[in-house]
Amino acid sequence: MTLLAVAVAGRGPVAADEPVLHADDEALLRGRASFETMRVYGGRPFRLRDHLRRMEASAARLGIPWPAGFEELAGEALAASGAGDAVLRLYLTPGPEGSGMPTGLALVSSLPPDLEDRRARGIKLVSLLGVRAEAPWLLGGVKSTSYAVNMAAEAEARARGADDAVFVRDDGVVLEGPVTNVWWRRGSTLYTPAPALGILAGVTRAVLAEQAPALGYEVEEGAYRLGELLAADEAFTSSSVREVLPVAEVDGRPIALGPASAALQQALRAEAQG
Repeated sequence: MTLLAVAVAGRGPVAADEPVLHADDEALLRGRASFETMRVYGGRPFRLRDHLRRMEASAARLGIPWPAGFEELAGEALAASGAGDAVLRLYLTPGPEGSGMPTGLALVSSLPPDLEDRRARGIKLVSLLGVRAEAPWLLGGVKSTSYAVNMAAEAEARARGADDAVFVRDDGVVLEGPVTNVWWRRGSTLYTPAPALGILAGVTRAVLAEQAPALGYEVEEGAYRLGELLAADEAFTSSSVREVLPVAEVDGRPIALGPASAALQQALRAEAQG
């Protein structure tokens, strides 16, 4: 993705190469920062307030004071970018240790160029051992910049010839992808892991759950083992930027592309562009 614009709370839009963080900001030193990523359609960020509510909750869990004005900051960055369809990322850092001076950032980038190709062919997943935070102190469901494990999982998936990964617990329970929620269908029922497992409750995940009944699908969430995913009639992932991506293979086992992912993708686009 190409960076198109940057805006800083209290400063507004700045040049993309202008320094915006202190060298001792805890976001850099310890990965202690909250963030949100969302897709922009026709210059409008989709479900911005839902993302901001989740970001504020993440900041509270991380002990970062929440400043006002993120909606305006997002608007400044988008106006500076001139982009219609894009990716908007919002960050809140604590600032230097003990300073009490958090920094708010808004970044606008171009969309990944290969999304529609992936959607057409379906993606390949590999399962990787992942420990998710059912204990509250482990920050389950918090969207923080401590993403090294997630990026390592994506790199491992590519090294194994796949497009992405799906985390599973050591008892085989399916969790989520590094940056996605995971779904599958048996008959007319859609299954997806529950947030109570310590995974992120995706904003796009919530939109799909809202749209599914009108398309003839029932949604169930819970704790499901990998074998249930492998035996699915179809499977797909969801995320704000990638939207709905059908899954064509998990751990080398083919899964047929099906109608649910296509119908939900169409409904998501209609909701976002309506």
